[in-house]
Amino acid sequence: MADTREQKEAAPVQFPSPVPRPEDELDELKRIWRAPRGIHILSAVNNTYVGLWYVGAALMFFVLAGILATIMRTQLAQPEMRLVGHELYNQLFTMHGTVMMFLFAVPMVEAFGVFLLPNMQAARDLPFPRLSAYAFWAYFIGGTAFFTSLFFGLAPNGGWFMYPPLTSYQHSPGINADFWLLGIGFIEISAIAGAIEIIVGVLKTRAPGQSLDKLPVYSWAMLIFALMIVFAFPAVILATLLLELERAFHWPFFIAERGGDPLLWQHLFWFFGHPEVYVIFLPAAGMVSMMVPTMAQTPLAGYRLVVLAIIGTGFLSFGLWVHHMFTTGLPQASLGFFSAASMAVAIPSGIQVFAWISTIASGKLQMRTPTYFLLGFLFIFTLGGLTGVMVAMVPFDWQAHDTHFIVAHLHYVLIGGMVFPIFAAFYYWAPTASTRPLSERLGKWSFWFMFIGVNVTFFPLHIVGLMGMPRRNYTYLAEMGWGPINLIATIGAYMIAVGVLIFLIDLAKNFRPFQGDAGNVWNAGTLEWLPSGNYQTRSIPIVTSREPLWDQPNLARDVEAGRYYLPNAPTGGRETIITSPIDARPQYVLQMPGPSWPTVLAAVFTAVFFLGLTVKLYIPAFTCGVLAVVMVIWWMWDSDPGPSSPSVDIGGGLHLPTYVTGPMSHSYWAMIVLELVAGTTFACLLFSYFFLWTVNPEMWPQAGGLPSLGWPAASAALYIVGSAAMFIGGRSLARVPERSAWPMRLLALLAIPVFVGAVTLEIFGQLSTGLRPSESGYGAVVYTISAWQGFFAAVLVIMVLYTIARSLSGRLNGVRRATYDNTQLLWQYATVQGLIGLIVVHAFPRLLG
Repeated sequence: MADTREQKEAAPVQFPSPVPRPEDELDELKRIWRAPRGIHILSAVNNTYVGLWYVGAALMFFVLAGILATIMRTQLAQPEMRLVGHELYNQLFTMHGTVMMFLFAVPMVEAFGVFLLPNMQAARDLPFPRLSAYAFWAYFIGGTAFFTSLFFGLAPNGGWFMYPPLTSYQHSPGINADFWLLGIGFIEISAIAGAIEIIVGVLKTRAPGQSLDKLPVYSWAMLIFALMIVFAFPAVILATLLLELERAFHWPFFIAERGGDPLLWQHLFWFFGHPEVYVIFLPAAGMVSMMVPTMAQTPLAGYRLVVLAIIGTGFLSFGLWVHHMFTTGLPQASLGFFSAASMAVAIPSGIQVFAWISTIASGKLQMRTPTYFLLGFLFIFTLGGLTGVMVAMVPFDWQAHDTHFIVAHLHYVLIGGMVFPIFAAFYYWAPTASTRPLSERLGKWSFWFMFIGVNVTFFPLHIVGLMGMPRRNYTYLAEMGWGPINLIATIGAYMIAVGVLIFLIDLAKNFRPFQGDAGNVWNAGTLEWLPSGNYQTRSIPIVTSREPLWDQPNLARDVEAGRYYLPNAPTGGRETIITSPIDARPQYVLQMPGPSWPTVLAAVFTAVFFLGLTVKLYIPAFTCGVLAVVMVIWWMWDSDPGPSSPSVDIGGGLHLPTYVTGPMSHSYWAMIVLELVAGTTFACLLFSYFFLWTVNPEMWPQAGGLPSLGWPAASAALYIVGSAAMFIGGRSLARVPERSAWPMRLLALLAIPVFVGAVTLEIFGQLSTGLRPSESGYGAVVYTISAWQGFFAAVLVIMVLYTIARSLSGRLNGVRRATYDNTQLLWQYATVQGLIGLIVVHAFPRLLG
């Protein structure tokens, strides 16, 4: 095994100070990182707890969505079945697709990331544990409330893709569609919060020496996964916002006769929807790249090529959204380009498949339960990829687009590319979280039922699809001859259900979390198999290779003996080491917050806010919205403890600061990622503006119908003044002692009405022309640009007042200034966004004239 390892070239390095630590250091770590007891366990923020809760909730939604699928398959088992009617069937297939995609697939891979990434990178936790906890509770509470709409006849019924005009207020007047729009928009915000955590965690909380060329493939996959969420999910959030504005206020974004276009929804939705497939696949592929080397007991073949393939897949996936729109009448040139891109993405996927096969061939494969699921994944996903190349060809897609052939292709890709790797991961990583591994016997029974069931269910659907059976129909006539094939497919669905049930029985019998771990049962080489507790590793090691447990045989013993970095708690609280993003050099000690009830309450109030908007209870909804903001402020108040001392000894003679600001700070990086989310959303909004112009240019006013240039000029001047005030305030804060921080406070207070005034002037300028948002698609998108800027005004007002409050309480000064720096960073972004919006809205129509 060792002879094939390319990391063998790097000799193992012993820590320079192998002096044993006192026994009470370990007791101190256990005390500091101990989870709360009783009901207070719900306030825990450790990734060891939140990650497992997250996984459990996603598994629950998988089971619920599977039950819905079994009911639908039973309805289709025979012609003209009467198990469910067409209205309930529409709700079932909408909820099945929505729950599987939004409440299982993305949350499940994000949940595994929350649990596994600190272990793989030997960090004590992710950098924002309370954000992870908030993301989980918001997802769990909101997702549960969304699913229960099915029991009240209020579940959405327009398909998981919710195409207008079917879902507009004209054709769906009830609140069924609103449950989807507000519920899913809210859940996606939770996903983005998790993505910010993962990006900063992968880049900034790694073991010293774990440079990018030694980063586990799974960490690479989760980094690209999170970046894809940042750039893809804003499109669907904006789409849901526009459709909800249309439904609630009759702003005609998607109504063709009033200057809108329903194809705008498809462009926004599928710009999210096709990268979504790879958002799900890439983390699963990253898991496969970790499990295959262990099960074959040899390093991954072609590590660098696999990493490049992951990056390439993430990049190419954003050029595929029209893959789903070949039948909408787009120009032939567009169809040709997107068809080629759809086939090109198979190349990086193929690189990964061949790397796994090569690794298996070069090692000695252990035929254990994870291996079975991995081999099943390779078979099923490869078949799904082949049919994917088929539907990427436009003439074939025209024939198969709305048939069960697409249903079969989609399930082969998603079940093969995500479900089978996830089940392999359950069996592979369960020993890191449980005192005993899962059962080999039950695991193999589960695999065979699922593997045979998937093929018996979905392979026949290719055939019945080519025979012409449409999807989304709740019944069919006997004369069509589809009955026998559907009966076979239904039998296969019940086999899948039996396989999942066996797995659940296995979990109930053998999974014992929060009591310890079963040890390195697979002889794996990566850091998640180090002995651990709530504090993760006893000490944080130096990493010299990609499989440190294989290349440094004494590593686990030395880590457990406290012979590496941070074996104690030098600041007296929870800590981890922040490292540089490229070469993982230690930069400072991050002081981390502990358990928090406001985190849970913020998620509860946020969920009730969105639920209240859905059922039109506006006063309770906005009350809960205010309470959610209060809870967020409460939890953040002690999340910036400031420097406990100028520096602390973390071991080996290395002293690190306990507080930094600016580009080195983890919070600075988080704000940059948040701005990428906001910028992508704004870019999608500008795309909507220009798209509606291309389809309805006659709705755009001539120069004489626009506000006079004095309005945007005054608004732009105010934006610049506000930006200058914040900049000067930041400079003054750096130059004066704490007791003289009044210049900063006054300048920040001055900036608030200036920014709000800039937004108000733009709105009044549009109103002065008689333009109203409900009259045309042009008016709707123009006022939405202003409303988006108004949302930033509200956020910045809260942030500035919070910053001033921290200054008055003595928690902000020239050194302890991360709060101000982050507020200023977002302020400058909002200023640039506002200026770009003014240029587009006022200059573009004049250029046309």
